[in-house]
Amino acid sequence: MRISILTLLLATLLAHSLSWAKGVYQSPEDFINEIFSNNPPKAERVIVKGDLSKGLKAILDHRYSKIRIPYWRDGDRTVWILEKIGKELPITAGFVISENQVEQFKVLVFRESRGWEIRNDFFTEQFDGAHLTTKNKLDRPIDNITGATMSVNAMKKLSRMALYLHKQVLSSE
Repeated sequence: MRISILTLLLATLLAHSLSWAKGVYQSPEDFINEIFSNNPPKAERVIVKGDLSKGLKAILDHRYSKIRIPYWRDGDRTVWILEKIGKELPITAGFVISENQVEQFKVLVFRESRGWEIRNDFFTEQFDGAHLTTKNKLDRPIDNITGATMSVNAMKKLSRMALYLHKQVLSSE
């Protein structure tokens, strides 16, 4: 009897901790408002076609699922809300790019059952100041998190994507 009560208690605690890990940490709207001090510019959109589509496919190893990607711009600073599947479900992240480098990166919505640790500052701060090499790779290694490899890889690809999109938007003027 004691073992079954203990097992039930542990299962309840585990289920509670997993439900805490998943969820909306910050809505995309709140992230955008925070970045622009509650006065965001109107969203613009980049259309994924031609060379842009090919460049994103090279970064992601597959076609991006959306044809139009919204972004917000203030001068040479852009904000991107992007999604990528970690293991099974999409992870939504916000990126602020300025001077062709990551100014800020934040996990906004996490839907997976594992890997939620990517939302912590010790992980996201590794991207601060990161930029793309000539081969559209990050200029630095990003440490993995045990048990979160697919989520880590998804965030590395999204950061490359945000940097690439920023560069394309600014160079198309």
